[in-house]
Amino acid sequence: MAMGQGMEHILLILAICSYCVGSVGYFIDLVRNGENIHRAAWTALLGGMLFHGTAIGLRSFAAGHLAVSTLSEALSFFSWLVVGTYLVMQNRLRLRVLGSFVAPLAAAFMFASAILPSHMMPTSPLLKSVWVWIHVSTLFAANALFAVAFTAAVLYLYQERTIKKKRRGSLDDRFPALERLDRVNHVCLLMGFPLMTVGLLAGFLYASTVWKSPWNWDPKEIFALITWLIYAVLLHERLAVGWRGRKAAWLAIFGFSAVLITFLGVNLFLKGHHTLFSSQ
Repeated sequence: MAMGQGMEHILLILAICSYCVGSVGYFIDLVRNGENIHRAAWTALLGGMLFHGTAIGLRSFAAGHLAVSTLSEALSFFSWLVVGTYLVMQNRLRLRVLGSFVAPLAAAFMFASAILPSHMMPTSPLLKSVWVWIHVSTLFAANALFAVAFTAAVLYLYQERTIKKKRRGSLDDRFPALERLDRVNHVCLLMGFPLMTVGLLAGFLYASTVWKSPWNWDPKEIFALITWLIYAVLLHERLAVGWRGRKAAWLAIFGFSAVLITFLGVNLFLKGHHTLFSSQ
């Protein structure tokens, strides 16, 4: 057990170091636009993701359930998914500049995870249900996609502002065109919203069997529903009304802010059925 925990800590340290190296590499690539530098940064992120995933697997195996039962574990798992989502998106959409923003975001979540208490929760039947696995995995995957959409939205607004004011610097030419950033936002929404919906439905189905009601006015349920409604509005406006650009970017930022409130604020400051998934 102690040997497993020691290996887990080593792997997490290697993951954090890899994410930091990747962050520096992507920043240098942003400034110098070097293919070799980008390849090294991409490899660092991939290596960090492999170290990180192995550590999460070891902890989950030791705990007997997916290791997301504390806020520290949840932040770590979220960081891992953010990196994985970016690597897949970058490979398909060729927007490597986003790595300059996604990599530091993932590293920041990892540092926050390392600061929080990280004791292992005892095995609980509540955590072994297949509905919990579906609930957690789909919601975290959706949030990772929304994190990438958030970075694209921030970059979109910055690009739009510099274009309007005609104050473009030397680095601005390295940023993707507005249309491509808007496409990233759109693709992440199209993929993330169904995952979020499935995750919430799985949670409601599980709650109906454990707490005899699919809705219990739990703080996390309330904020999760508010977040879902924000993204539902964004998806509707994009598909039915044709929202693009600035409005969609602001709503993506607003939506991810709601994700962070649901994910962090509720866990830290409010109590409810989800207190099991706490920072304690």
